[in-house]
Amino acid sequence: LAAQSTLANVFAGVQLAFSDAIRVDDVVIADGEWGRIEEITLTYVVVHIWDDRRLVLPSTYFTTTPFENWTRHSSELLGSVEFDLDWRVSPAQMREQLDEILSRTALWDNRTAVLQVTDALGGFVRIRILVTAVDAPTLFDLRCFVREEMVEWLHTKDPAALPRTRIQAVEQEPRPLIRPAENPTGPIGLFTGTAEAEERASHFTSAIPIVEDAKPGE
Repeated sequence: LAAQSTLANVFAGVQLAFSDAIRVDDVVIADGEWGRIEEITLTYVVVHIWDDRRLVLPSTYFTTTPFENWTRHSSELLGSVEFDLDWRVSPAQMREQLDEILSRTALWDNRTAVLQVTDALGGFVRIRILVTAVDAPTLFDLRCFVREEMVEWLHTKDPAALPRTRIQAVEQEPRPLIRPAENPTGPIGLFTGTAEAEERASHFTSAIPIVEDAKPGE
């Protein structure tokens, strides 16, 4: 079994070398971790994770398990920033503020800047901002920058747009007194109220005859 595993990794390494599925310096998400391909051998691949850890994976991982390659053809990426805001928010004013925010940073690559209302349910309006950057690390910083600047603007310039929960108080109204309808003949049941019901009851309530044992000589 050990020999089979080793041979499988060697064949997988050869496949990676010829398929060009991953290359050194590619940014990938593998095994739930985001990092950069640092080393590729015939039997294993080293991923340099964003927090400076190293993730060593067998070569068979990249031939048998789906993974994300963020730089397969280019490093440019698009990312999103979302807000759940009050219905009084003004998307038009937020678009103007987004343009002003992006004009003050070199993180944005000037390709895409979109602000849209993607949902309006449950008392909130969902605003989604899409921006682009030259690579994954720059995009991460750009998303954080846009989020921080937009939160600051909402607090200072448009506090009415901040999310809130509304509760409507309703006074309890007295319930009207409902009297039962009068029935001069009385209620009709399974065993009372009609001749048929009383006859039915007689079958269950009539006296049960008592049979005494006969005495000797009688």
